[in-house]
Parts: sequence; structure tokens; C-alpha cells
Amino acid sequence: MRKSTLRLLLSLTLLTITSAFASPNPSVTSEAVLQTTNEIILSFPETATFRAAFSSDVEITSIVLEYGNEQQTCGEVIAKAFPQFTPGRTVEAQWTWEMRQSGSLPPGAQLWWRWRVTDASGQQTVTEVKTATWLDNTHNWKAMNNGEFLRLHWYQGDQTFAVDLAKAAYNGLRFNETQSGLKAEAPIDIYIYASTDDLKDAILYEPSWTGGQAFPDQNIVILGVSQSDLEWGREAIVHELTHVLVGHLTFSCLGDVPTWLNEGLAVYSEGELDPASERQLEEAIRNDTLLTVRSLSSGFSEVADKAYLSYSQSYSVTKFLVETQGQEKMTSLLLSLQDGMTIDEALRQTYGFNVDGLETAWRTSIGAPPSSVSAPTAQPTPTFVPTLVPMGGVRVPSVLQATLTPVPTSSFGGQPTPAPARTGPPLALTMILLGLCCAFLVLLGVVVLGFVVRGQNRKRGDNVQ
Repeated sequence: MRKSTLRLLLSLTLLTITSAFASPNPSVTSEAVLQTTNEIILSFPETATFRAAFSSDVEITSIVLEYGNEQQTCGEVIAKAFPQFTPGRTVEAQWTWEMRQSGSLPPGAQLWWRWRVTDASGQQTVTEVKTATWLDNTHNWKAMNNGEFLRLHWYQGDQTFAVDLAKAAYNGLRFNETQSGLKAEAPIDIYIYASTDDLKDAILYEPSWTGGQAFPDQNIVILGVSQSDLEWGREAIVHELTHVLVGHLTFSCLGDVPTWLNEGLAVYSEGELDPASERQLEEAIRNDTLLTVRSLSSGFSEVADKAYLSYSQSYSVTKFLVETQGQEKMTSLLLSLQDGMTIDEALRQTYGFNVDGLETAWRTSIGAPPSSVSAPTAQPTPTFVPTLVPMGGVRVPSVLQATLTPVPTSSFGGQPTPAPARTGPPLALTMILLGLCCAFLVLLGVVVLGFVVRGQNRKRGDNVQ
């Protein structure tokens, strides 16, 4: 009861959750201020420059730019900029949004902006809201709709290539709706770059191995898929679409979805595990090297083998919940997380056990021994990062990491070779230290000899007297 009351109070203190993708309500310019220029100049992917010119019968004393991007958020988010200008009856203002400072937006994001102008009499004018699509103009983008909720954008490859990916995405939506209870409620834009190099040129601050990424808040998926990687592209597009669906269903300002559940649903939506991942999972069961479910609540390991195993386990755990307990309970679990429950609370309410109880039931179902690891009770915040570039025939899921360190590109099942450990200091350093020691000993000997000689001379002088 106390937790429910606390959660209610917290909800009331937060801004109202805005689940729709909308910019602020439009306003129109009054007759007091005339707008002669109002434009945006995109230098993708680094800057967006807003420019405007105004004229008035009364001196204009203040200009504020209000801007943002359309996304799912807690409350209305409005950023403000204060461009420098010279007050007067005719003024020009300009301000540049530096993406390297604020963080990059995904290709296809919808920018919006408006100007708030005040004159010397205190009259305030707000221009109508204008929008622009944050996207490069170096590619000849084409688009197609597939059903009510899918828009595919691509620029290289024929119609058959695009139809193939759009069909995979559509089938992924149907699978998620029927098997996991995840349903699209707004159109999702998928941007297909012709290569991973083109994709990396379109986004900032992403690791070199990025092959794709989902942006649930903006309803956007981006992928680098060439025609030679079409098979990987079919799986990756479903994987990322699932992240968007999970993000929508569980959107909340109060809680998070554990990584094992988020990634487990994404891998489950792709179909059965590939043979290599299946073998690795079976080997971990035989050798009792499975990771604990609780440890998979945050970012996965940076070591390739452990990352792959994390995905295989997450798939297996999620499949166990869906196929033994039913799709309706999975939907209920996700909605409980949306309500701000912890994963332990949500599991207990839906299935009657917490994370540790889930692990016990899952291990029993796959014939694995009970976990011997005492897991911590703290729940780290899940991290969400891009999908890996496909590697040499191995199906590569999107690896989650706490830091953006590239996953080793060793072959599946291999371990990175550790650097040989030093057993002593370098030879040059050893010789220098030895020389310094010898010099110190010689100096010490000279000092001692000096005292001895001085003492003998003094003794002789005494005898002469």
C-alpha cells in the first residue's frame, strides 16, 4: 500500500506523459510584427541553422527561438535559444543548433521551431510552428508504404530489394502482435542506408561497428543493409522494429525494461536461434556456465562470446515465458513495467515469482542445474545501443554495453588473446637502476674513507703535541 501511494504521489509530481508525437500548438504572427524570412538550413548530420527576419512599426527589443523535435516524452519539451541581434524596426536573427554539443538526432527526425518576438511596447508575437525533416540531401531517397504502420525509405537497390525488406518488416509486426502482444499504434519510419559506412556518416557518437539502431521515442529505425547482406537485413529490421514496439508499450517516466526482456523479445521475434547460437547455449547448459538472469538486467558483456550467450539466454528465457505462460501474460508484464513496477514486482504480480523464481523455473525447463550464484538485489539501469555490423556468416545481434567499446571481431567461439604479462621491469630500466645503485655505493665509500682519513690525521696531530 505504501509503495502504491508513493508511486501515485510521484506520478502527480511529474509532467503529464505525452504519448502522441506532436509539436507545440501552432501560433500565428500578429499584425504588429511582419515576418519576412523564416527558414532552416541543414548541414547534416552536424548543424541546423535557423534564420528569420522581422519588421515592425515599433522597435523590436527581444527575439527568442523555441525549437525541438517531435518525440514521445514526459510533458511538452521546449528548448529556447536567444540569438544576438541589433534592436530596431527591421531585424534579422540567426541561431545554429550544434548536434555535436547536444547529441545527434536520428535521420528522419522531425524538427520544429517558432519565434517569439517582443517590441518596445511589450507586444509579444509568436510565429506559426514550422517543421523540417532531419535528413541528408546527398542521397536520392525513395519511399514506400507497407500497410498502415510502415514507411520504408531507401536510395540504393531496386524495387525488389525494398519490397523484400518491407515484407520482412510487415511479417515482423504481425508476429509481434500475435505472439508477444506488441502492436504498432503509429507509423514507423525505416531508413535503409546502402552500407554501414553510409550509415556511420549519418550519425554522430556511435561506435565503428554500428549496423543499425532503433529510436522508439521518434518511431524510427535506421539500418545499413547492402544487397549482399539482405538475409541479415531481414532479421535486423524485425529486431529493431520490436525495440520500437516494446518502447511504445512500456513508455513510462517511472521505470525501465530489463535488458534480458527487451532483447529477448527482439531476438524471439526473429525466429529460432541460428545453429551457432543454439550450440553455444547447449554447451553453457552442459558446462553449467549460464549467466544469471538478474545479471542480464543491464548492459551485456563487451566480450563477444559472453555477449552472444547473453542474447541466446535472453531469447530462451523470453521464449519460456511466452510459450509456457501465454501472450496475454507477457502483455500484462510489460504494462506493469509501464506502471512503474520493478521487474520483481511485475513478475510476481503476473506470474507469481520474482527474477530468482523465474530463473529457477526456466533452468528446470531446459534441464540446467540450479544457479549457484548469489545475485545482487540492485537493479542497474538497462542500456540501449546499436546493432552490430554482420560478421562473416555469424548472425550478430545488437550488443548492449555500458560503454561504447567495440566488441572483439574474433570468430564465434573464440576468445580475445590477452596481452602477455610482464614478469619484471624492462632491461633498460634495470640497467639504469643498477648504475644508480653502484654510483651511490661509490659515493658512500668515498664519504666514509674521507672520515677515516680525517680521523687519522687528527690523531697524528695530537701525538706531535
